Amino acid sequence: MTNQPLTTTLPTEAIKRRWPAVLIDLDGTLVDSVPDLAISINLMRADLGLPSQDEGLLRTFVGNGVWRLVERSLAGTIDGLVDDKRVEEAYPLFLNHYRDHLCDKSVCYPGVNAGLERMSRGGIMLACVTNKPESFSHQLLEQLGIRHYFCSLVGGDTLTDKKPHPEPLRHAARGLGFAVESCILVGDSASDIKAARAAGCDSICVSYGYNQGVDLESLKPTYLVDKFAAAVDEVLRLDGMQS
Repeated sequence: MTNQPLTTTLPTEAIKRRWPAVLIDLDGTLVDSVPDLAISINLMRADLGLPSQDEGLLRTFVGNGVWRLVERSLAGTIDGLVDDKRVEEAYPLFLNHYRDHLCDKSVCYPGVNAGLERMSRGGIMLACVTNKPESFSHQLLEQLGIRHYFCSLVGGDTLTDKKPHPEPLRHAARGLGFAVESCILVGDSASDIKAARAAGCDSICVSYGYNQGVDLESLKPTYLVDKFAAAVDEVLRLDGMQS
């Protein structure tokens, strides 16, 4: 990983906890980034002579990395496929626009700042594991003022594989000094739940994010909650902590 951990000191009390480390997804879990993604997608489409797409439609396309977002936009459907040459033409256009509009309208979901503070104050180590490119993820976290909570960051281009493959979770856990089985993943989508299951770790899924219309309960995450604060409550309460 290109981003160095902010600390290498493991709090002594963390060793006693059920989950001494928490891996957290970015888009749809920590941050509502769709408004800026939609701006950038529609600028890309304008470059290609295509009409704008509704932000609500684009919201259903998010969750499997930037390449897939661009492909879905070009196809116009979540399951659509288009020729790779079309995506190769559009992809750099999107990236250029997204660099300019990364954090115009993106915001943290309610309870995120306080929740990260609670876990950090409690000695729990945090890693961000996302399918968004690493450089964008780092910049977005910085601009929103929450990068300092994370000891490491694994982006969609950090490794060869991205979620739902389990390796990003394993990589993040190793970076924190833990086996992935001792961690828990907080995410918002089927990709997160599948990655956690494949990695052999517990998962907390938030219902407010980018779930692409999937019935998350049917995927059987370890816990399903409606708010980020409730996810933090699960982490702290089940560790036997009072907060």
